[in-house]
Amino acid sequence: MATATAMMPASPTDSYQKRKRSRSPEDSEQPPLSRRRSLSPPPPRLVDVPKVVDVDPARRAERERQLAARIAEKELEKLDKEKGKEKGQDGKNAEFDAKAEFAKLTSTRSGGVYMPPARLRAMQEAAAKDKASAEYQRLSWDALRKSITGIVNRVNVANIKHVVPELFQENLIRGRGLFARSVMKAQAASLPFTPVFAALVAIINTKLPQVGELLLTRLISQFRRAFKRNDKIVCHSTTTFIAHLVNQGVAHEIIALQILVLLLERPTDDSIEIAVGFMREVGAFLAENSPKANATVYERFRAVLNEGTISHRVQYMIEVLMQVRKDKYKDNPIIPEGLDLVEEDEQITHQIQLEEELQVQEGLNIFKFDPNYLENEERYKQIKAEILGEGSSDEESGSEESSEEEEEDEEAVEEKEGIEDRTQTNLINLRRVIYLTIMNALNYEEAVHKLLKVQIKEGQEIELCKMIIECCSQERSYSTFYGLIGERFCRLNRIWFDCFEQAFRDYYETIHRYETNRLRNIARFFGHLLATDAVSWNVLDCIKLTEEDTTSSSRIFIKILFNEVTESMGLKTVAERFKDPEVRASCRGMFPMDNPKDTRFAINYFTSIGLGVITEEMREHLKVCARLCESMKPLLTTLR
Repeated sequence: MATATAMMPASPTDSYQKRKRSRSPEDSEQPPLSRRRSLSPPPPRLVDVPKVVDVDPARRAERERQLAARIAEKELEKLDKEKGKEKGQDGKNAEFDAKAEFAKLTSTRSGGVYMPPARLRAMQEAAAKDKASAEYQRLSWDALRKSITGIVNRVNVANIKHVVPELFQENLIRGRGLFARSVMKAQAASLPFTPVFAALVAIINTKLPQVGELLLTRLISQFRRAFKRNDKIVCHSTTTFIAHLVNQGVAHEIIALQILVLLLERPTDDSIEIAVGFMREVGAFLAENSPKANATVYERFRAVLNEGTISHRVQYMIEVLMQVRKDKYKDNPIIPEGLDLVEEDEQITHQIQLEEELQVQEGLNIFKFDPNYLENEERYKQIKAEILGEGSSDEESGSEESSEEEEEDEEAVEEKEGIEDRTQTNLINLRRVIYLTIMNALNYEEAVHKLLKVQIKEGQEIELCKMIIECCSQERSYSTFYGLIGERFCRLNRIWFDCFEQAFRDYYETIHRYETNRLRNIARFFGHLLATDAVSWNVLDCIKLTEEDTTSSSRIFIKILFNEVTESMGLKTVAERFKDPEVRASCRGMFPMDNPKDTRFAINYFTSIGLGVITEEMREHLKVCARLCESMKPLLTTLR
């Protein structure tokens, strides 16, 4: 029974009471064994946004977001108004912010990020109020760069006459580095337009020669770098540009010859290819102005062709060049039609050597703050007015005070321009040009024609005469080539006539400085001028034929001089010429009759050089003097 009772199930009420959990005492301080993770509280809202009732939860969220954005914008506007009233902001702070933002925009290398045009114009106006500021100068520099690049890129044969005035409107003195860079880039990108760019540079070079000189210097420097790096493409484009500058007269032909010598010195396929292209462009000019050097270049081409060290392709190019020469460069004229825009007398030719130290002036490509910006701009405005012929009516209508100020300014400019060149660099360059012109001429007529084209300043004519004489003295033996040059110059103009007479007097006074061979050539040169009556015989008044007044060098000079005259004119004609009263008056020092000693010396000298015929008068004078002395002896004895 007991077991049965024990195994009987319990009542439902009893079982329910057993499963019931007891609550933890309220005063217990221990945390529960397990805790549910609760959600983090929502962030506090800065602006109370009313809830939007919508069935679609996504649309409800978007509408709530838009509503919150509108309410926040309104709140921010209220805050800005309150801050403005408290701080009392005015226009000065706004202007300062505009300037600072514009300076930040232009200080970056790429010119800043994109900005809406309206905002950019507002910032420019704010920064442009002070024209001497760096921000305004940077702004004008960027405008100058864009303008020059745009004008250069759209120049062609048809519009070049209209483009040049636009280009002179820009400050090319300040932006000469930008102009040189733009022209070089444009020419390298479009080689067929090289004659157009060369004509543009030639026009600008007549008014602003420093621009043409800078461009030529950079081209030569670029060619040297490309040649060292074996960059055939850059070498080809650069030599093409230099060739057309030579054709336009901006660069001297010396640089073209030096480039050809460098390319043909150690022939390779690339160097010969560049030389052939260069020769096709500049060959017509060299054939007309330097035929001797041109023939030497083609002889070198022929030698390279016979050596056979280059490829067949390049050999064929040389053969084509020979045919182009035979056709007289009919497809490669010196100056294409429509681009002969500069008078030959107005062009300024720069004589820059290939191996000399070059001033590339890379700093002209970048912006630099100019403390005298406004003054320099005013100066360029005056230069621009002179070039374009502007402002003539304004000058006429100006007051007397303004005209006086202009005259003072012009006098100041003339004083600045009258700088003495004590290094004689220009004189050395002039002598070099004269020497190379004489050496490259085939005959005396060509030499005279080219020498007359050389730009010689007033007062430097004597340098041309002396260089002709120096070139003559350097020859191993005398050449009538130089005598004919001197004769032609003397007959062309009275200026050259007087210069050669002055040169005769100068050389006679310093003849002792020359060695015998040079002395002989100089004497024969002047003998030719005297024999052909190119110079007057009155130049002989500087000769005093006495033992004290002559040296061994001067005696040799006089001997060779009169031997040359006698061979050309004949002894009889020379004797008759010395009987001319005008010549006798000029040659009084050659026939001294004041002192019997000097008379005997002159008689003996002329007799020794084969001119005893002209001493008859001096011999008669000696006889008369001897008779007088004999007749005076009895009187002297009686007086004693």
